[in-house]
Amino acid sequence: MKRSPVTPSSRLAATVLALGLAAGAALAAPTSTKFDPAMDVQGTKLQLNGTGTRYRAIFKVYDMGLYTTKKVSTAADVIALPGPKRLQFTALRELPGTDLGRLFLKGMGDNSTKEQVQRHALSSARLIEVFSGRSKMLPGESFAMEFVPGKGTIFYILGKPQGNPVGDDEFFAMVLKIWFGESPADMQLRDALLGLE
Repeated sequence: MKRSPVTPSSRLAATVLALGLAAGAALAAPTSTKFDPAMDVQGTKLQLNGTGTRYRAIFKVYDMGLYTTKKVSTAADVIALPGPKRLQFTALRELPGTDLGRLFLKGMGDNSTKEQVQRHALSSARLIEVFSGRSKMLPGESFAMEFVPGKGTIFYILGKPQGNPVGDDEFFAMVLKIWFGESPADMQLRDALLGLE
């Protein structure tokens, strides 16, 4: 039986296929961060709805956990669910603070109307300020965004609140849409946070 010659293009195709399979296997793997199964937010007990890892190409960026008052399995339900919510993150690589803030802002802009973006410009500026105030997040360091009805969104870095709450329900819905909007940052991460993987 005659064997086909191995060409540079066939080697490249095999490498791309192997990387794709490796990335797919990694995406299905559990997070390296151990998230608490529940947490208390302003006297309300939240449960861990789902966890996942944010990838850019084949590189891990951060682990993320979604905490809600009850289990939800659709993006619309996450956004509509009343009560406190928390997004918990662990950096998996060095993340420049300014870049992180800008990416979050872009995600909000990609999933919200121009009117909403303009209406919440001050709260968005605070988000940028919180993350830009830290030159970089190092691997293993944590940050979080927590919503408390009637108070607003509180940003945390290394477990410490960064100033007073900002925004309202609509602003936090814009934050959630970074991952649960029509153009989510990462579809597989979205599904993992919804417990669909």
